[in-house]
Amino acid sequence: MLVSLHAKNFAIIDEIEVYFGEHLNIITGETGAGKSVIIGSIGAALGGKATKDVVRAGAEQALVELLFVTAQESVHAMLAAQGIEEQEDEVLISRKILSGGKSVFRVNGETVPAAFVKELAGELIDIHGQHEHQSLLKKSKHLEMLDRFAAGELSEVKKALRGSFLEYRALKKELLGAVADEEVRLRELSFLKFELGEIEEARLVPGEWEELTREHKRLANANTIQETLSGVYRLTGEGGAAAEQIGHAVRQLSKIEPYDERLTQLYVSLESVEGMVHDFNRELNAYLDDCEDEEEHFAQVEERLGLVNRLMARYGADIEGILAHAEECRAKIEKFENYDEYLENLKKKCTAAEKELNELCGKASALRRESAEELTRQLTEALRELNFLDVRLELHFETLKEYTADGVDEAEFLISTNPGEPLMPLVRIASGGELSRIMLALKSVFSGKDEIETMIFDEIDVGVSGRTAQMVSEKMSGLAGQRQLLCITHLPQIAAMADTHFIIEKMTDGQKTRTQIRKLTEDGAVGEIARMLGGVEITDTVLTSAAEMKAMADKKKQEVFARVNGKC
Repeated sequence: MLVSLHAKNFAIIDEIEVYFGEHLNIITGETGAGKSVIIGSIGAALGGKATKDVVRAGAEQALVELLFVTAQESVHAMLAAQGIEEQEDEVLISRKILSGGKSVFRVNGETVPAAFVKELAGELIDIHGQHEHQSLLKKSKHLEMLDRFAAGELSEVKKALRGSFLEYRALKKELLGAVADEEVRLRELSFLKFELGEIEEARLVPGEWEELTREHKRLANANTIQETLSGVYRLTGEGGAAAEQIGHAVRQLSKIEPYDERLTQLYVSLESVEGMVHDFNRELNAYLDDCEDEEEHFAQVEERLGLVNRLMARYGADIEGILAHAEECRAKIEKFENYDEYLENLKKKCTAAEKELNELCGKASALRRESAEELTRQLTEALRELNFLDVRLELHFETLKEYTADGVDEAEFLISTNPGEPLMPLVRIASGGELSRIMLALKSVFSGKDEIETMIFDEIDVGVSGRTAQMVSEKMSGLAGQRQLLCITHLPQIAAMADTHFIIEKMTDGQKTRTQIRKLTEDGAVGEIARMLGGVEITDTVLTSAAEMKAMADKKKQEVFARVNGKC
């Protein structure tokens, strides 16, 4: 569940710290007080869109922190995979939004990508925004809802179906490309043989280009090398100043070396130097001998390097790439030379892949139709509890002409809300208030299908009033008996059901405006319900009505909780 929210410098929030309770948390306040800003801050922390404009005027950055406590294995597995440590099942998600627009996300103090936060949020919380019920009007969403309800075996079938679809699509694409006329095939075969022949004739060796480049560099500078080394040899070789002077010094030391043991070491060292100079000169002389007559070798290296560079420009970035291209050529040549056999095998593979895909589509369709009956039954029951007394509902299926990664099904909810009226698509008949109640019914049905512990409803009561509002409040109370709910509402019937009631107020000093949120006492909650009932002027009669509404809600809440938990 969501334990707390800390927000600082977010929009019109200066700084707030809110601790939420279990079950139903109600948030109320005057229009424009900033209720949606609170929900917006939660959404931003969980990876939602947040531009630099959300940083409070005059501040350098905004900060939102959410503390969750959860025992969900899926959450623990995700954190472990990311190398994030936990303490007592706590998950602290924070987002720092800089005035320049950049954001930094952290989970338990570890910096993480926004994508990970969004994925993690999907396991922790379900946020129903003011416009989410409009997704009910999108036909494409209906199949998603059914599949989410079915889950289980259907999820495994869909996983296999997706893989089968991708394989079939690749084979079909290859088959369509393979059915070319004979002239094109022969021209392609000739071209492939030319490319392969050119590569094979070169007899390339991995690492050869690097060796040729080094050798070419040496040979291109051969004259400079030879002139420099000749000069060095004149200095150190026989008759050179260095060799002659060192030899003379050795002979001088040899005369006095017997007189002092310490001179012996000096003599040995200098004698070693003389030997090294002689060895150096022999190697230098040999190198100079090798430098003679290298013009022909240079021409060969330059020609070979030019050939390799031309092949690299045509077939690959390096010799390994050229050789890989040669293997591709061989495979294509084999295919073209045995074209009839290749085409026949490809057709067989495509037919087998389509058969497998068709079978999986059939399994998915059967499971969907089976689940559709149970979904519509539960959803109809939930709608009747929300004052759709004569509702009829069904999922209408159509078969697509082409395969998709989800199969060949297209599903759409059809509904009739009044006796005698035909079943019609939701988009044709549902009002805003009806869509809100249908979405609430769906949420209550799906509540038993996932482990998400926290749900947020931002004005789920749009277009609802009277007896229907009371039924909506009871449905939400029942849902809150199974998990934590946060709900922004304008209806006193729903507010009266609160287990924890918060009020949002907008304060101003004439220069700056800020939003604050505070938890209400029992008396404070009655007073707020009275405001929602009576508007500007709150009379004793209105207060009495609010107290009665709260008392009746508490009694009804106990009945609802008992029913939900199977205690009555």
